[in-house]
Amino acid sequence: MIDLGYSLSRRFPDPPQTDYRTADVHALRHDLFCGDVYLADTKADRELSTAWGWVPVLDFAWALCDIVEQLDQDPRGSRSHRPQYAELDFTESTDRMVFERRFGWVDITADWMPADEPPLTFSHSALRREARDFLHDLIADLTDMHDGLADNPVIWDLQARFRRT
Repeated sequence: MIDLGYSLSRRFPDPPQTDYRTADVHALRHDLFCGDVYLADTKADRELSTAWGWVPVLDFAWALCDIVEQLDQDPRGSRSHRPQYAELDFTESTDRMVFERRFGWVDITADWMPADEPPLTFSHSALRREARDFLHDLIADLTDMHDGLADNPVIWDLQARFRRT
């Protein structure tokens, strides 16, 4: 089972003058809502997590949804034996997460994992569902915390693009 989560940083708060209603894509993806994220396999009791405090959590959720869709480009879907790859890079460092889909399974590794540690492995459909749920839950939390964010057209478009499955 997949568990995705986040925590917001107290060290990197959003600027107090931020107008969330009109914040543009760049601000929403890169400048606001910094913290840490984790992706866990609850069955295997293993996780990949950041501990940097500066990861833009909305960008992580958004990028994860994009990556899951990128990994679904082969028309043969879960029957495809050809590996499909995608990367999620963290802009403030050289670290990245690598996603490899083969058949209906996605292996996830990160540069900061020990070399001998096996990847986290999830079914593609479960990862898609959990990534979208995480995005919608995160947006719900952020709109509760920040006045005007629920009225931002970028947020509307994001929710429409990645509907819950």
